[in-house]
Amino acid sequence: MTHVHAPVIGRVDGHAVPRELLDARLRDLREGPLSAALPTPGSSEDRQMARWVTQVVLTEVLCEREALARGLAPLEGPPLDRLAAVELGSINASAYNGSPWVRAVHRSVAASARVPSAWSPASPAPSSPLHLVRHALFADERAAASATADDLEPLGAISLDTLPAAIASALRGLPYGMVAGPIRDALGWHVAIAEPAPAPSDSTPGPSDAALVAAAGRRAFARWLDVQRAARVELVPGLEHPGDPRQPDNHHKH
Repeated sequence: MTHVHAPVIGRVDGHAVPRELLDARLRDLREGPLSAALPTPGSSEDRQMARWVTQVVLTEVLCEREALARGLAPLEGPPLDRLAAVELGSINASAYNGSPWVRAVHRSVAASARVPSAWSPASPAPSSPLHLVRHALFADERAAASATADDLEPLGAISLDTLPAAIASALRGLPYGMVAGPIRDALGWHVAIAEPAPAPSDSTPGPSDAALVAAAGRRAFARWLDVQRAARVELVPGLEHPGDPRQPDNHHKH
């Protein structure tokens, strides 16, 4: 059995991050309005939730250190909308919504992002056409496996390139209108469906330049975080990434 009660939950730039930060976050969840939907304490799912929350906390600490190093001020703002949260990924989106330091670093990193030419409606032969995507997240695989198109919520007309790679790959591998999933990540089980978006016309505008810039910024920030966490964050046994296939609670049964 791995040790999940070490005095630290990891290190960022070599500096220990105390267990108290994780315990306080888990306690808030258990005492919050969604407590009834959380896993049973002590279960495999409960340990996976602790691993997921650990990644959120470490991402917040990483961004706070980065913001201070860049001379950035904490940035307040509204939570991400549904599409933006899916594009960033569950851990990154939770950190963004919960920390003004993450929002500050996001704005700094996203400022240098450029919209790929394939995303532009003006491209003569776009390699990434727009799709009408519907999506839902489920707590367990059984519920996700029984989901139908009617259970999914619309994300609008988007390029699949803006979605997490696993979801985008699953959608590309299926004919239009077929349900993709369940697809597992740290937060749960994703199910999605894609249809071709209607060709833009004078009365049906495509995504605005601002929307494409924002999507490109989120993708750049997610990639930046991946690189920075790999280089600067050290995890401890028992609090590995929930998607790490080497940890004992990451089991995918068919």
